[in-house]
Amino acid sequence: MMNERMKQRRKELGLTQPAVAKAIGLTKATVSLWESGSTSPKGENLHALAKVLNCTPEYLLYGETAKKPESNAEWAGGFETWDSDSPLGDDEVEIPFYMEVELAAGAGIAEAREYFGPKLRFAKSTLKRQGVNASHAACVKVAGNSMEPVLPHGSTVGVDTSHTEITDGKMYAINHDGMLRVKMLYKLPGGGIRLRSYNTEEWKDENISFEQLKNIKIIGKVFWYSVLI
Repeated sequence: MMNERMKQRRKELGLTQPAVAKAIGLTKATVSLWESGSTSPKGENLHALAKVLNCTPEYLLYGETAKKPESNAEWAGGFETWDSDSPLGDDEVEIPFYMEVELAAGAGIAEAREYFGPKLRFAKSTLKRQGVNASHAACVKVAGNSMEPVLPHGSTVGVDTSHTEITDGKMYAINHDGMLRVKMLYKLPGGGIRLRSYNTEEWKDENISFEQLKNIKIIGKVFWYSVLI
């Protein structure tokens, strides 16, 4: 159970409930309710708690990967946009930020040669650590609740459009009949794929046969995400 993992992890680190609450900016009563299972952290609070407990949101939710991975994706907190007149720092690079889901799901995200809309800035060292070439990266917004609580509605993800080969369990942005979706992908026997959401209560696994794959284009692998509430 999530509350039990939370409590165990806190004790492993020698932290008290008041210390955890103070680090997140909440009350001890809130943390106490989380650990009792009466309520559970979501969105920004889930990510903040995972950071304090030196683990991933996935570990708290499902018991997967107790330590921070070198991973599929890393949470990087908030972000800002800049216009073309703002000077770049020595270790900065700009990546297109497609704010409209409809635009992101179309041909533009992967094929556009020129982009004049908003951009996000990344440290070159961050991209290098993830093995991402800035010229093949783009950021898009996530719509809907299928990836909650890890990716709430309105979250932003960074996508490496050069990485379309499926690694089981990793997050990918896909164009599914003209709709942008972010899902965990798994290969299936016979050439099909499985689409999996974090919100499994409302969104069951979708098995896509080899014949149905003509309706899906893998845009790229998610290498970064940011959550604002």
